[in-house]
Amino acid sequence: MNGNLAYQEEPKKELLNGKTVMMAGASVNHNRVAGNIYYSFRSYLKGKKCEAFSDGVDVYLTDADRVIPDAMIICNKNIIKADGIHGAPDLIVEVLSPSTAKNDKGYKKDLYEQSGVKEYWIVDPAMRSIEAYLLENGRYILKDFYGLFPDNLGLTEKEKAESKKEIPISLYGDFSIPLEEIFQDLF
Repeated sequence: MNGNLAYQEEPKKELLNGKTVMMAGASVNHNRVAGNIYYSFRSYLKGKKCEAFSDGVDVYLTDADRVIPDAMIICNKNIIKADGIHGAPDLIVEVLSPSTAKNDKGYKKDLYEQSGVKEYWIVDPAMRSIEAYLLENGRYILKDFYGLFPDNLGLTEKEKAESKKEIPISLYGDFSIPLEEIFQDLF
């Protein structure tokens, strides 16, 4: 038996509204962005009440919905079980890819809102941007739009200068991440 085939990870799949959705392999840029965000979360949260998790952990939100976010923060340790997270994380990050964008911006955004996820980030590696939503009175409000934006977009120098280049994490008043750290080393 070939030693390289001795262990093969089962393909990742989510359950959305009772339907199984296979997840495609992540691109290098997707993986770098998700990893950079997780690293920033984990570094800041060391020794604090909340905990960071990276891609690969199942989150059970309803009987018909099991998702695998790219990164998340959980402050209620009681929802952390051996097989995954059973309940709403405090912050969820989804990094867009062509195959997931529709669900990330549509069904999942609505699901996270209804499940009580306090903060939701939709990260676009191609645009080097983040939409940050905060839950207020049971509804998501766009907190802000953060971006570095590639040069080929045709933005004016004024528009580039006015874009927010550091994203705060609402759970902590002194925690923010420079976008340069999130989007470093992308192709």
